[in-house]
Amino acid sequence: MTQTQHPVGHPNQRLRRLRQSDALRSMVADTQLNKSHLVCPIFVTEINSQRTPIASLPGVERIPLAELAAEALRIHALGLKSVLLFPVVDPAKKTTDGCEAYNPNGLIQQAIAVVRKAAPELIVFADVALDPFTSHGHDGVLSADGRILNDETVDALVKMSITLAAAGVHFVAPSDMMDGRIGAIRSGLDAAQQLDVGILAYSAKYASAFYGPFREAVGSGARGLDKKTYQLNYANVREALLEAQYDEAEGADMLMVKPGLCYLDILCRIRATSNKPLVMYHVSGEYAMLKAAVEKDWLDEKPAVLETLTSMRRAGADLIVTYYAQWAAKHLFP
Repeated sequence: MTQTQHPVGHPNQRLRRLRQSDALRSMVADTQLNKSHLVCPIFVTEINSQRTPIASLPGVERIPLAELAAEALRIHALGLKSVLLFPVVDPAKKTTDGCEAYNPNGLIQQAIAVVRKAAPELIVFADVALDPFTSHGHDGVLSADGRILNDETVDALVKMSITLAAAGVHFVAPSDMMDGRIGAIRSGLDAAQQLDVGILAYSAKYASAFYGPFREAVGSGARGLDKKTYQLNYANVREALLEAQYDEAEGADMLMVKPGLCYLDILCRIRATSNKPLVMYHVSGEYAMLKAAVEKDWLDEKPAVLETLTSMRRAGADLIVTYYAQWAAKHLFP
C-alpha cells in the first residue's frame, strides 16, 4: 500500500481534526459573538415609581425615569455598548394621533438625555413609532374609517425624530413600516442640522405572532391588533428585499430584520445584497419561549442562548437586539 492509499471505508479527509479541543474549535470558528454585538432594550416608564417586573418577559423590568441613570451605568459596567429605548407612557397622554410622541419634554426625550449624561460611552438608539402613544395601539394615524394614513403618520415620525435628535439620541429607529419614512426622516434631520444622527431602519418588520410580550411591556393594548396593512407578510421574501433596498437608498445607516429565528433566511438574503450594517431583533416572543422552556427544565439556558444568538450572527447580523443582553453579558462572556 502506498502512502497516499487508504483502506476501503477509511476517509482521506478527516474534518474532525479541527474539532479536537475548545481552543482549536474557537480558533477556526467562522462566527464570533461578543458583548459589542448585543443591543440592550430598555422599557422606560412614567407609570410606576419603582422597577416593575414584566410577567411575560422574565428577568426584564420597566424602569422608572428616576432609576434610569443607575440602569444605564449597570449596563455599561457589564461591558455592553448600546441600548434601545422604548417608552411606557401614561394612558392619559395617549390620543388618536399620538402627538405625545413628539413632545420635546416627553418621556422618551427625557430618557435619552438621562442616559447620555449618566453613561456617555453608550450608543443610544430610540424607537420611532406612534403605537406607545396612540389610544388605539396602531403605529400610525387612523382615518375615520379605520385606515392607517401613511403620509400623515410619516409627518408625525419626522417631528418625533427631530425631538429625539435634539435630546441627544445617536440613532433613531423607525419601526412603523410606513412607505417613504426613511427619506422623510433623513431630510427632516438634515434640515434641523442633525447631520450626525443616524437611522436604524426596521426595514423587514413582519406581521408576526411573536410580539405579544412586547406589546404588554409597552402597554399598547395591541396584542390582538391586526397590523398586516403595514407590516410585512411572513410568506414574502422579495418584498423584504425591496424594503431594504428602498430604505438604503433613502438614507438608512443600518437595516433591521424583525423577528429573528423565523427570519434568518431574510437576513441572509439582505446580507447578500447590502453592505450596510445589519441588525436582527431577537423579539419578545422568542425570548419568552426560551425562558419558558428553561423554567420547565426542557432546555439548558446557557448553550441554548449561545446557539440562538450565534445563529443570528452566522446569518449576517452585525448587531442583535435581545432581552438576553444583560444576562448574556454576565453568563456567556465572563
